[in-house]
Amino acid sequence: MWNLDKYKDNIAVITESGDKITYADISLHCTELTANIPSHSLVFNLCRNEIGSLVGYAGFLNAKIVPLMLKSDLDDELLQSLIKTYKPDFLYLPSDMKERFSGCPLVYEKLNYTLLKTVYDKAYPLNDDLALLLTTSGSTGSPKLVRQSYRNIEANTKSILEYLALTETERAITTLPMNYTYGISIINTHLQVGASLILTKKSPMQKEFWRQLKEYGATSFGGVPYIYEMLNRLSFERMNLPSLRYITQAGGKLSPELHEKFAHWAISTGKKFIVMYGQTEATARMSYLPAERSLEKYGSIGIAIPGGKFTLIDVDRNDITQPDTVGELVYEGPNVTLGYAECGEDLSKGDERYGCLETGDMAKFDRDGFFYIVGRKKRFLKIFGNRVNLDETEHILKTAFMGCDFACTGIDDKMTVFITDENKKDAVIKFLAEKLRLNVLAFNINYIEVIPRNESGKVLYKDLPSA
Repeated sequence: MWNLDKYKDNIAVITESGDKITYADISLHCTELTANIPSHSLVFNLCRNEIGSLVGYAGFLNAKIVPLMLKSDLDDELLQSLIKTYKPDFLYLPSDMKERFSGCPLVYEKLNYTLLKTVYDKAYPLNDDLALLLTTSGSTGSPKLVRQSYRNIEANTKSILEYLALTETERAITTLPMNYTYGISIINTHLQVGASLILTKKSPMQKEFWRQLKEYGATSFGGVPYIYEMLNRLSFERMNLPSLRYITQAGGKLSPELHEKFAHWAISTGKKFIVMYGQTEATARMSYLPAERSLEKYGSIGIAIPGGKFTLIDVDRNDITQPDTVGELVYEGPNVTLGYAECGEDLSKGDERYGCLETGDMAKFDRDGFFYIVGRKKRFLKIFGNRVNLDETEHILKTAFMGCDFACTGIDDKMTVFITDENKKDAVIKFLAEKLRLNVLAFNINYIEVIPRNESGKVLYKDLPSA
């Protein structure tokens, strides 16, 4: 995957405390860690934006060890469900979590990360092309995973490097979790060219983040729409950030108003604002809006990345050729992933998509060939960058609150939950915030006497009152 020794004297990572770690250091740590793990093993990497987690990710992929990247604060019940479903050979986690798995022998410990051996020993065969596993629905802990190949990662990394024109002089500061496809894509591209990563767990809402950005000379960061809403409240445009060269946005649709505002900021400061569109099922990126067109085409996701192709299809699956006509967005490219896994046996499957992905997003294109997302075909929301499956959320609620009926709907960054027991409002919002690891502001809880359903019991979402 990455020739870490090629850039051995370059700074690979700057930690929160300012420690600078070279590519040679990273390579050595990776070799020491993976010497303890047989090739083609399955490892759960419980992620934080820390050097130990990064060493695990890079080391595993280089050694043909398959990691499932999970956030370290994933609900324990959901984590145990994934362990039971996929039976990993090893757990790689922050050392302060190892006591939770006291039945697993310690194999290796360094950089505040610990490798534990589980009771499983290659319970399921892994396909030779399988490189990486990521969750599809972020916070709900669904056992449904995306299977990414080495070819997928290499192709998408190459495309991103081309349209962003990245070099080893770049220095990105983390604003996104390491288990999130957008965050991983930033790691992939910077490792590929010998650039630097400033690893921080601080949020843009904290002064310490901006101190680190300035002191360590960050040249870029990426953000989901929620981050840009925070930046807007912080009057980001007034900040003096001389080292910053460009900022990127993906992980959901940014409001046209904010898109226009940040495009104006970029032009006035001589920096670049690049809006992108992607899905985990396409490794990371499928489109980008060139910085020089950002203001002219604000609200657009742009054009397909190098090596990719967009088409629109109508309800009869015919290609749409007329501008400003809405259809489902279909993407073709070598970064389209192998398919899903829903159980351990699925890890041996090969390519089921053959380079074509029906995105589930409804879109249109203008006369210049720039695409615009107008809605979703399926029941997902993007909440603070996490893709949340509304049907799974309903199931979780019904399981936790027996005797109460639920219906979930909403828009990006705001889930509306209808419940049939008014007395459970506070308990439901607290439960969701804890279970999905999201801020309580992400939820709007509404009482309704009866959830409207048809004769077969399916919820009639169109008959729900407006929130």
